[in-house]
Amino acid sequence: MDRFSHRKAQARLRLLNPDGTPAANRRVTADQTGHAFLFGCGAFDAVALAQPLDEAGRAFLEARMDKWLGLFNYGTLPFYWGRYEPQEGRTAFRETMAAARWLTARGARVKGHPLCWHTACAPWLMAWPDEEILRRQLERIRRDVTAYKGVIDMWDVINEVVIMPDFDKYDNAVTRICKARGRIRLVKDVFAAARESNPDATLLINDFNTGPAYEILIDGLLQAGVPVSAIGIQSHQHQGYWGLDRLNDVLERFSRFGLPIHFTENTLVSGSLIPPHIVDLNDWQVESWPSTPEGEERQAREIGEMYEALFSHPLVEAITTWDFSDGCWLRAPSGLVREDNSEKPAYRALERLIHGEWETHLDLMTDGEGRASFTGFRGTYALTDGDASAAFGLDGDAELTLTLREAR
Repeated sequence: MDRFSHRKAQARLRLLNPDGTPAANRRVTADQTGHAFLFGCGAFDAVALAQPLDEAGRAFLEARMDKWLGLFNYGTLPFYWGRYEPQEGRTAFRETMAAARWLTARGARVKGHPLCWHTACAPWLMAWPDEEILRRQLERIRRDVTAYKGVIDMWDVINEVVIMPDFDKYDNAVTRICKARGRIRLVKDVFAAARESNPDATLLINDFNTGPAYEILIDGLLQAGVPVSAIGIQSHQHQGYWGLDRLNDVLERFSRFGLPIHFTENTLVSGSLIPPHIVDLNDWQVESWPSTPEGEERQAREIGEMYEALFSHPLVEAITTWDFSDGCWLRAPSGLVREDNSEKPAYRALERLIHGEWETHLDLMTDGEGRASFTGFRGTYALTDGDASAAFGLDGDAELTLTLREAR
């Protein structure tokens, strides 16, 4: 049995010449040019590219993003309120929109992360009472979702709600309003603001908690009519790979809601692991966290196994590797490229899957009426016969009539 059959569709094609006659007995090549599945990664370097840079710095980041585009079709951009708007009214709109347009121009979908979160919250909100904080939070969501509509149509609306009202590392405005309103009321408020601002957007709830508390929260949200488009699951595995048993357990438990599942933040390190006694990964602060040859081979094996398990699950729609390069969050060696942009074994392992085993490239022969058919992974395709070509999308079984035209 093909464990990836649900990722495929059948195309029944009728090919025509430019004059409308059947392209009979023609040998054509069908090449997949893009995936329907969202193979994603953090794309924060695209924002850096929109900033003033010297020639060497720009060349370095462009080379990195070229490698990024060599794997991925889906990027996450940062909207942490305290960084996006460090002073009220002074936002990072220009560079963030430039990054989003840069990605979409190259065929990548974009998600904004996050619209509401207690961490990295805007400190200037603390001057206001709870009612005003809530008003400004909802205003912020309407402003940003509206401003990016048509460029960014996918959002992590609220992040890490399970811990939000109990967060006690430092006082912050969002924990205050979550305590005052309760989790479900706050989530309902922020989702309503996002949905009102972009009725067609994909709206996620996102959390690192994969235990019963997150299940209970989601169940309560759905009963309250919150328009959750997809369930976001973080999997920062700095303390070791989950393994298939835990991964399958998480998939089974969250599948009961019947919603699409996005693995939104996935990290596997290629160096030493954070000790198991560390409860909050943010408490692990080190000056240097080197990648090792043995760790890189381990990371490649683990990421390949994890992606295969997720890609084979019918409800999983997206997987996002969080750090593209080493040395990002917590300085961890969790990237697919090293800090000098050289490719790690994990990069090549994903390349073999995404653009090898899970990508369709076929030679077809039309019959006397110009007909041919094939089964391939869902996505976009180009048919070519010498200088003549036709493009089409395959998102489900389809009968298509295509005209082969020569490039001008």
